[in-house]
Amino acid sequence: MSKNGLPRKPLTKRRLKNLILNVLKNPFNMVVLVSLVILFCLIIIPLLTMIANTFTLAQGELRRVQGHVGDFTLYYWKYILASTLSGAVLWGPLKNSFICGFFTVLVSVPLGSVLAWLMIRTDIPGKKILGLLVTVPYMIPSWTKALAWLAMFRNSTSGADGFLAGMGIPIPDWLAYGPIAIVLCMSMHYYAFSYIMVSGALRSINSELEEMGEIQGAGKATILRKITLPLVLPSMLSAIILTFSKAIGTFGVINYLGSKVNFVTLSSQLYMNSKSQNTQTAFAMALIMICIASISVFVNQTLIGSRKSYATIGGKGGRSTPIGLGGWKPIVTIILFIFFIVGIIMPVIILILESCMLKEGTYSLSNFTLYYWIGEGDPNIMEGVSGIFKNETFMMSLVNSLKLTLVNGVFGQMLGYICAKGRGKLHGKLVEQLVFIPYLIPSVAFGGIYLSMFSKPQTLFGVTLIPALYGTFALLTLVSVVKHLPFAARAGTSNMLQISVELEEAAHISGAHFLTRFRKIVFPLSKNGFMSGFMLIFMAIMKELDLLVILISPTTQTMPYMAYSYMSGGMEQYSNVVAILMFLVVFLIYWIANKFFNADISQGF
Repeated sequence: MSKNGLPRKPLTKRRLKNLILNVLKNPFNMVVLVSLVILFCLIIIPLLTMIANTFTLAQGELRRVQGHVGDFTLYYWKYILASTLSGAVLWGPLKNSFICGFFTVLVSVPLGSVLAWLMIRTDIPGKKILGLLVTVPYMIPSWTKALAWLAMFRNSTSGADGFLAGMGIPIPDWLAYGPIAIVLCMSMHYYAFSYIMVSGALRSINSELEEMGEIQGAGKATILRKITLPLVLPSMLSAIILTFSKAIGTFGVINYLGSKVNFVTLSSQLYMNSKSQNTQTAFAMALIMICIASISVFVNQTLIGSRKSYATIGGKGGRSTPIGLGGWKPIVTIILFIFFIVGIIMPVIILILESCMLKEGTYSLSNFTLYYWIGEGDPNIMEGVSGIFKNETFMMSLVNSLKLTLVNGVFGQMLGYICAKGRGKLHGKLVEQLVFIPYLIPSVAFGGIYLSMFSKPQTLFGVTLIPALYGTFALLTLVSVVKHLPFAARAGTSNMLQISVELEEAAHISGAHFLTRFRKIVFPLSKNGFMSGFMLIFMAIMKELDLLVILISPTTQTMPYMAYSYMSGGMEQYSNVVAILMFLVVFLIYWIANKFFNADISQGF
């Protein structure tokens, strides 16, 4: 029986043929079909491959396990879960990961939420400047904060004093390196996620709700607690899950601040196993991290699901009357400016100073140099390596990073269009679920999967479908596109949902072709939102390190990897220069997008 109670027509060959032809003749359906096939091949197959590898005996374990290469085995799971080395291999790093994730959430989410409320709902002065400064941490990688932290707090443990130690201030190891430094460093980065998500929710709240509470005699604290907080709670919960998942999977910060004191997390342990070719063990660790992330997402969805009604109150176009801070305004303003100076501006200044010091830890005019920026190459300085602007690799790295952002941005908007148009339909839900899977897989592990899959040609019945991609830019493009699909699709969906479906339907009735509708209706109406979504993806790709660190070859370097390789080679000044230039590129492009296209990265969530 059909939905209207009438008997269903039998599915004859002719009717099936007509249904297939109707699907094939619709360009949108073809786009969806091709997208689903591609997503299945690039997401589901790699995930299944990773799972299968954890149960497959590799050549390296034949001395420890009886059998043949390719045999089924539980060796890798027993090794990490129940062996004499499990404590050092899994449980210790896992505990450290949870410590870092928990305390980073504890600091960053309240901080970002309070900043969002101050910027969006109050009459705090200087919002234009402060609003730009507060999003700066999102524009630069978390590991750049680690570089700035080392420049400020480094002590003789690493062989060279940082800024404070150079001024004669003793710095203990627990402040320079280890969990406290890691948590503070990551908190100063990840609070931006909370700010972006909560500020987007606050903008959608009609201030009349708060004004009605004030008319009823409620104080500002009561209004904040009983009206504003419940409305933004879903966004705060999402920020908690996002921050926790990102924090436990972070590699760069752990590598810079934890290695000196042997502080190892699950992500750094996973990276070490990947680099030492223990890929099966690394994949088993990755699956454990995926399970943790999946549980977090499930809890998040369960909690938000019970509060969906909160998010529908108010909405776009709602009036927003700023809340007066009264006598607290000057105090709050001073505190904010101090926070931004100490937490954001000063680290950047310290990095610039470090990049201009011929010898690390010596802060004097006699030690000042621009060699690491524009030096021609002196055999007596850093083995004769020339300055960044004289280094051909820098321009190549910059171009590679920009190309990656362009591809990801365009592809993300296309997926967003599919998800938005397919809301409530099977194909839309299927695309949304598929593009979310890469978010659950740790970046280092995801890069390892693609390395193992595409380091050799992909064949079918003896025919080479895809050649070996290792060492090519195509592999970087492929893995970065797939890994950032959740952000790209979410940004695209947020953008496309602002366009009324009736406009396209009217154009379709008038005889406009699919491409014509997209070119003359969809894109013109979404260009500002497109820029907002594009900038969100642009920033994510420009600072990506964890995903690409084991895939990059000398000809496919990106700016983050260039900075990482300099740091690993003991050339901190060069690393600082690249980090500064990367920040300037991102900041400049975002400023242009904001000024001329009204781009706002908070619209991407």
